[in-house]
Amino acid sequence: MPLTILVGAQWGDEGKGRIVDWLSGQADIVARYNGGDNAGHTVTVGSQTFKLHLIPSGVINPRPAGVLGNGMVINPETLLNEMAMLKAAGIDVSPERLHVSHAAHLITPAHRALDLAQERARGQSKIGTTGRGIGPAYTDKSSRRGLRMEEMLNPQAFASRMASHLEETNHVLKALYGTEALDVDKLVRDYAAYAEKLAPYVRDVSDLLTRALADGKNVLAEGAQGTLLDLDHGTYPFVTSSSPTAPGALVGLGLGIMNVARVIGATKAFQTRVGEGPFPTEAAGSVAEHLRGTGSNPWDEFGTTTGRPRRVGWLDSVLLRYAVRVNGLTELVLTKLDILSGLETLRICTAYRSAGKVYSDLPYGPADLAPFEPVYEELPGWQEILSDVRRRQDLPAAARAYLARVEALAGIPIRLVTVGAERSQAVESS
Repeated sequence: MPLTILVGAQWGDEGKGRIVDWLSGQADIVARYNGGDNAGHTVTVGSQTFKLHLIPSGVINPRPAGVLGNGMVINPETLLNEMAMLKAAGIDVSPERLHVSHAAHLITPAHRALDLAQERARGQSKIGTTGRGIGPAYTDKSSRRGLRMEEMLNPQAFASRMASHLEETNHVLKALYGTEALDVDKLVRDYAAYAEKLAPYVRDVSDLLTRALADGKNVLAEGAQGTLLDLDHGTYPFVTSSSPTAPGALVGLGLGIMNVARVIGATKAFQTRVGEGPFPTEAAGSVAEHLRGTGSNPWDEFGTTTGRPRRVGWLDSVLLRYAVRVNGLTELVLTKLDILSGLETLRICTAYRSAGKVYSDLPYGPADLAPFEPVYEELPGWQEILSDVRRRQDLPAAARAYLARVEALAGIPIRLVTVGAERSQAVESS
């Protein structure tokens, strides 16, 4: 029963979409298990670049079916727009190929309005949310008043529930935040139209996936965000509202633990994050400019969803080892090795120092990194362009040494290295 789980081993944006596209050639089903349209996965195939926020990026490959799991929160307008974009590109997104869990929760304009109002109210203590309504949607789910996809199958009852949801939120928006009320009648009509279009896609995906695994089919679970944004195990409170870690895949798809065959962690050759929160190895000056890029290329370090410039820095092996532990990673995929070309000297954080003590692992996890400063190891860089390399042994000696050091520090092998944005620009380890 071959279930492969792909997770981000950093703060998200590790290039998981690209890796899912690579792995989907051997998958029968690709299933997204957490988050909402605050996530962004980019896949480049030839001259085409696809930016997806909800639909599993594996559907760009014609082989696998796509699943949106119960662990997700779904903005139906975003989902329908993505479906239209893919259909226009000739990609099959019919109800026979794309399936949405009946138990996934909906994001509404009320959630987005609350998200923006709450972030403004935080002032200097803001978290750095995307404003997409993710947190409020998960709050409604946890407090047992959320709207689920299955409710769209009963138009009359759904309209009533939607109206009550919007009216309750309007009261909060006006009384607590002093913001303008939402147009209840218009939004009820909008969501009734979305429900009519999406109803054919709704099904019990737990049953679908369990049967597929029992039949020996290959299922790839696609995570959004990254380990360090996990609600429980990340840099709290600067985290997302779901569980991007590997165990979250089982909960977010309705699968048992006996199904897992591989757990792959995606990590960049350096470190990035979007938004607020701690970042011990953050770089500045010319190094940051080199790692980030200018924004003129699709692969530069600017958010797929937000467009915000990402914070960049050196690879942090303390946090990488933490990701290996909490996910049970069996292997790594290292992306963007090509971006390091041209730097004379590279640095890797191998430990932290605080109050005269050196730590190779974090006490109490990464929630509070303020007391720690990174301990760096320096390695020689390389000048060669890597975009045409396809075998590890053909990489420059300094690049091979860098990969070997990352493997030693992480304690698991690197199975795939990307050296460019296009699908074929990858180096598989023998």
